Amino acid sequence: MATFLYRIGRWAFRRRRLVLGLWLGGLVLAVAAAAVAPEGEDEDLSMPGTESQKAFDLLDERFPESNSQGAEARLVFQAPDGQRVTAREHKAAVEDTLGSLDKGEQVASVTDPYETGAVSKDGTIAYATVTYSADTADLTASTKSALEDAAGQARDAGLTVETGGSALDSEEEPGGTTEIIGVAVAAVVLVLALGSLVAAGLSLLTAFVGVAIAFGLVSALTVPLGLTSTVAILSLMLGLAVGIDYALFITSRFRDERAQGREPEEAAGRAVGTAGSAVVFAGATVFIALVGLGVVGIPELTKMGMGGAGSVALAVLVALTLVPALFGFFGRRVLSRATRKATRPGSEHSGPTARKVGLGTRWARFVLRRPVPVLLVAGLGLGTVALPALSLELGLPGDESKSVKTTERRAYDLLSDGFGPGFNGPLTVVVDTSKSGATRATTDQVVTTVRGVYGVASVGDPVLSKDKDTAVLTAVPKTAPNSGETKDLVHAIRGAVSGVEADTGAGILVTGTTAMNIDISEAMSDALLPYLAVVIGLAVLLLMVVFRSILVPVKAALGFLLSVGAAFGVLVAVFQWGWGADLIGIEQTGPVMSLMPILIIGIVFGLAMDYEVFLLSRMREAYVHGAAPGEAIVGGFRHSGRVVAAAAIIMVSVFAGFIGMSSPTIQTMGVGLAAAVAFDAFVVRMAIVPAVLALLGHRAWWLPRILSRVLPNVDIEGEKLTRHVPAPAAAPDAAVPPPPPPLPVGRHRH
Repeated sequence: MATFLYRIGRWAFRRRRLVLGLWLGGLVLAVAAAAVAPEGEDEDLSMPGTESQKAFDLLDERFPESNSQGAEARLVFQAPDGQRVTAREHKAAVEDTLGSLDKGEQVASVTDPYETGAVSKDGTIAYATVTYSADTADLTASTKSALEDAAGQARDAGLTVETGGSALDSEEEPGGTTEIIGVAVAAVVLVLALGSLVAAGLSLLTAFVGVAIAFGLVSALTVPLGLTSTVAILSLMLGLAVGIDYALFITSRFRDERAQGREPEEAAGRAVGTAGSAVVFAGATVFIALVGLGVVGIPELTKMGMGGAGSVALAVLVALTLVPALFGFFGRRVLSRATRKATRPGSEHSGPTARKVGLGTRWARFVLRRPVPVLLVAGLGLGTVALPALSLELGLPGDESKSVKTTERRAYDLLSDGFGPGFNGPLTVVVDTSKSGATRATTDQVVTTVRGVYGVASVGDPVLSKDKDTAVLTAVPKTAPNSGETKDLVHAIRGAVSGVEADTGAGILVTGTTAMNIDISEAMSDALLPYLAVVIGLAVLLLMVVFRSILVPVKAALGFLLSVGAAFGVLVAVFQWGWGADLIGIEQTGPVMSLMPILIIGIVFGLAMDYEVFLLSRMREAYVHGAAPGEAIVGGFRHSGRVVAAAAIIMVSVFAGFIGMSSPTIQTMGVGLAAAVAFDAFVVRMAIVPAVLALLGHRAWWLPRILSRVLPNVDIEGEKLTRHVPAPAAAPDAAVPPPPPPLPVGRHRH
């Protein structure tokens, strides 16, 4: 692979105008496609095969005139202090408001709270339900505007009016202050790490090109593929983070090769052949992990995985082709001022330049002297941070998780005050008697059974389908939608009605938004361990191929578990327990979004392998070329430690930049990914990895002969390049001092 990528790097450098033209053409086409594409909106989560989804599908079949998952809005009215909504003037205002909506576009029905009994016992709060014939994604701007105008009409009459329901769901738009701050921090880190504005600008420019193309393609495919804003934001987040990192690694290697006196084209080829090999394997790991999210069976998670994987694939292609092409355009300006001076023809310092002993080298030697204490402190520290993960609770955010500044949250609170906490999460029981008959008798038996289940506050009158073979009834819990008691209640109702199914032969399903959320959360919990096992198995296999070792992959997998566990601990502490929640604008604690653990595992797995490959590839390269284990570790940190640290800071900055968004999904993702990358890069890869390698010594790179014959040799360290491509001759007056003798593990050099 190294030889193949070496040729690509040299070709891109020579044909830089063609390469740049192709990428700019792709950018223009992607932006144009996004500009003419219709705007999409978020869709409800679904999971085929669950009882809730089967019930929704049945309702669509038996009640074709309505949409079981169509948009819905609730107008909640509250009378002024000391008054009732049943007063004549308030009743007239409510009825006038609802009348203005009744004949509206896309409105299927509007309920009258005075006819349906939707008035609180104390008479201060009432609500009306507006049902639409279209899904949330298909509601027009005029339909939403009419709803807002109606609410304003009632407010003008002196009532407090708040609006909730899926009709108000809107997409989160990327591009805010916190994201800009994240990119600005990344730019500063690049300049400090590379010592060149041009080199830093090159990494940012290429990342922006890849992200812009990915974002344009996702936007263009939003309506045809039903993609949501979360898919677009995840693509933006991942593409920007890995795009900068991949460009940084190849640029850094190019500068190293130039500092050794190689010609620009040769340096570009070697940079792509060595660092590019690491980029390919790291990107492939992220790609496979994200695509693998499709096995869970949730369409939205599959779309997020595919969108993120596409963005990562583009980042890899940009790094392998556009980055070396830009080396040709920028020339020596990519190098730092000191290197430009040292490699200038005729300079007394021309030729290979010796490296100063940097912080990475000093840290590696410190770990080599004290591997056991470093390992214990780092391992116990991550284990302590991971402890809250034992209390992890999964759920899906609703209006209760939104800011109290939003009308949806205020409507939620008014309904809870007026009708009880369970009113915001009603359960729908569907009775299918198409095969058993006796619809009325069976339905009455179901009503009696459900009313007898502990935790049910009320059961509404059943509604029959046109063919009288299906009945629908609503059960209101006594507890809030996200509470553990409501989850137990759903299982209790399903268990209770199973006896009615056995007696009558009818099919009885429990559904509704609350039940659907519970089903998805449980499916996520069930899929978490199998997916984690697949991911770890994949990590061990890939790293075994890359590093031709058994212990290195096992150590990498265990380190990945530590960083993921610590990230989950942070999520529980912040989003469930509220530790530091005020600092990032979280006003309501609750369960962690059920999609997050498996999504974070998929993303962090790939990113963790990024740092493992980039750091250990230089160690492996030094070891293959004859260095002792201790010096190989020092060499890896000397060449890659600073760059890996800079890449991690950049990635943490980009992810943290999304924490300021209002979407709970994006906030959770930003916190989880930023924490996981920080733990993995700075604790696992920078402390635990060198400590373990120091203790293992030569055994770290051992591979049984049978596996050595079976596993392909991908040559990620560029050994074939060393054999087939001659190194430059050093200038006679600029000899590089010999390397220091091997440093014994656990001992000081005197």
